[in-house]
Amino acid sequence: MKETIHIYHTNDLHSHFENWPRIRDFLKLRKQWHLDAGDEVFLFDIGDHVDRWHPLSEATLGKGNVEMLNDVGYDAVTIGNNEGITFSYSELNDLYSDARFEVLLANLHTKDGKIPAWAKPYSIYETKAGTRVGVLGLTAHFAPFYKPLGWNIYSPMDQLDFWMKELSPQTDMIVLLSHLGIRDDEWIAESYQEIDIILGAHTHHIFHEGKEINGTLLGAAGKHGHYVGHIILEFDTDQKIFSTRKAQLYEQDGLPVSKDEEKQIKGWHDEGEKMLNETAAVLERDLKADWFNPSELPQLLSDALLHWCEADCAFLNAGLVLEGLRKGKVSKFDIHRILPHPINPCVIHLTGAELKEVIKATRDEELHHLQVKGLGFRGKVMGIFAYSSITFGKDIHHIFINGEPINHRRTYKLATTDMFTFGHFFPELQRNEKQYYMPEFLRDVLAWKLKGMNSR
Repeated sequence: MKETIHIYHTNDLHSHFENWPRIRDFLKLRKQWHLDAGDEVFLFDIGDHVDRWHPLSEATLGKGNVEMLNDVGYDAVTIGNNEGITFSYSELNDLYSDARFEVLLANLHTKDGKIPAWAKPYSIYETKAGTRVGVLGLTAHFAPFYKPLGWNIYSPMDQLDFWMKELSPQTDMIVLLSHLGIRDDEWIAESYQEIDIILGAHTHHIFHEGKEINGTLLGAAGKHGHYVGHIILEFDTDQKIFSTRKAQLYEQDGLPVSKDEEKQIKGWHDEGEKMLNETAAVLERDLKADWFNPSELPQLLSDALLHWCEADCAFLNAGLVLEGLRKGKVSKFDIHRILPHPINPCVIHLTGAELKEVIKATRDEELHHLQVKGLGFRGKVMGIFAYSSITFGKDIHHIFINGEPINHRRTYKLATTDMFTFGHFFPELQRNEKQYYMPEFLRDVLAWKLKGMNSR
């Protein structure tokens, strides 16, 4: 006997709800269509559905996203780093409290070594024909960020090895929900022939017709809801083998237009704005922001970062501040609008010699005009840098920290943003000792600074 199993998968939506109405309608329609035909159908999300750049995700702490997944009827999800490290411990613990789907996550544990109450390492789904489909979830190993939040994040490969020993004997096929990235997915496919399907995410890669490695079929649907993935399986229930395995993508732009979709999209934004319409500060004057000329608001944020982190000096790029603030009432929405990035403060310990080279690199005009994507940055360009307790003499080589010439042998504490610690711009900031301030974002630091200005 043969049975047909359909698996639909999404990943890395990053709260781009402008693409959600068509995806939602398509998945609901397809699910009912397959059920009416007597086929099996599963819906999985592979993480980073939430992104706090969107006001609804910010205001509801991701619960608006969970309700969207509930509405469609997803069977299971795993988490991405945007769910895992942009919420406090208690917020993540509460994120899925109303979920009507399973959260599969094998490599995140509490401090006492237990799987969180809201998750399980794997699940086994049995089809009407009795086929046992094992599904396991893994997320990226961002240890420096999970630890300060109170979580233990373990090597996904170690946990995969551990749980596969338990899962494999109980199943007829295995599906991995992997928020690890393309390179890890390819390595797993080479190393674990017993895994039949890997549904990928994190690196935003696209497999239009899947990719087969060592007998494992890989699927991936890009980012932001531009695609929906579909795996079609025909399984011989007597011989326990696949007669057909096929992967394909549906482009969101080609899906039928959802009724009143523009109204829905605006409604989600307006709902978030309304929930965030709480006074954070009252300004006595306008605070301007300019990406390519010195301006008050980026400087204010840099100064706030210096004091928040109790550092020796600080810098940040002006492109982080998307707009200025007007005189009068400033709401939480206003601060979120100008600083939507899920970016945390960070302190890096550097010798004076290292710090000098990094500061000199920040003066590069090509860097200022660089268009930046990823790393939590939700703006457009890098912009010039704002400096706190860092001044310059007659040229770029004469640098002063707190009014004193930089001491090449001394160790300094530099406050900046976590996006600079991944090595893309300043290698010294990646390899040196650092401390991340979690779960606060830059917008929390600015709100703290503005509130302090009001109380003076």
